[in-house]
Amino acid sequence: MRFWRRGVADETAPDPDAIPPEAAEVATVKALEIATAEPVAAIPVPEPESAYETPSEQLQRWFGRLRTGLSRSSTRLNEGINTIFLRRRLDSVALAELEDLLIASDMGTGVAGEVVEALRRTRFDQEIAPDEVRAALADEVIRLVEPVQKPLRIDPARRPFVILVVGVNGSGKTTTIGKLAKQYRDAGRSVMLVAGDTFRAAAVEQLQIWGERADAPVMTRPTGSDAAGLAYDAVERAKQDGAEILLIDTAGRLQNKTDLMGELQKIVRVLKKVDANAPHAVLLVLDATVGQNAHAQAEIFRDMVGVTGIVMTKLDGTAKGGVLVSLAEKYGIPIHAIGIGEGAEDLRPFEARAYARSLVGLDA
Repeated sequence: MRFWRRGVADETAPDPDAIPPEAAEVATVKALEIATAEPVAAIPVPEPESAYETPSEQLQRWFGRLRTGLSRSSTRLNEGINTIFLRRRLDSVALAELEDLLIASDMGTGVAGEVVEALRRTRFDQEIAPDEVRAALADEVIRLVEPVQKPLRIDPARRPFVILVVGVNGSGKTTTIGKLAKQYRDAGRSVMLVAGDTFRAAAVEQLQIWGERADAPVMTRPTGSDAAGLAYDAVERAKQDGAEILLIDTAGRLQNKTDLMGELQKIVRVLKKVDANAPHAVLLVLDATVGQNAHAQAEIFRDMVGVTGIVMTKLDGTAKGGVLVSLAEKYGIPIHAIGIGEGAEDLRPFEARAYARSLVGLDA
């Protein structure tokens, strides 16, 4: 095993095979015991780009970037709404066309049906402007996603606070870990990263680059090594070093779900040998560009490791940004953060109102 800090390998790390005898097996990974102590620290908000920028100005700048990032999704919705409702009464045909538009925008049939029924109850057979439809849609989206607007909080009583990050390869998993590490380090927290996708050299190298940027050590092993053994050693090392947060990358190969499930469940079992409550959070990273396929991924990883929160990436690269709404409605899994760019500052805590109004092209 290699232990990296600012690009220097430390060969004095603990013996990777020094794992104690098997403890009692966990009956099912779905029954993960997630920490319930009152949390006190969430994903930190990136520092203002200018020393003269107030928090309010910083927030407005983020809203502007979010609206720009969701422009592909909002343009598709706006063009459809304008076509349907320009100088037209809200009749059954218009409502049917609106429902089709919302489903095509990846909001799901349930959300589409609720929006249409809300408009039918309040405005049926009345003239309605496109802006009124957009405002009504935004209000309905806010109602649906606000219950899952929950920041990722770090419990200082659990040290290290172990965050297991899962998702398919290409979803932005490794980049998300790097961004979180940079934000936590900028907030003054001690962080350690674990390159648990041991079969992809590119993932290891990418995490090492982020470790350099965040000035956070990265634990690795040679290609093909046992990820569970690495995770065990990482927790032990984090305890020795007094690290507050341990972020563990994992493989995401869905070609053989049985193998992936076995690997992830083994990681969880091994973590529990060091800390019965670990992992304290299981983050699922989803790529917004896959649209409704995100539902299948959410189901698979929820069943594998009991996902406790979602991070949605690449909202700036798709017209399918509405998929977050259908995920919220169907699964109710907390949405911790969203990403709209490559920089660490482009990952921010999820905010329902800003997302909903940006999605339909309205000012936040």
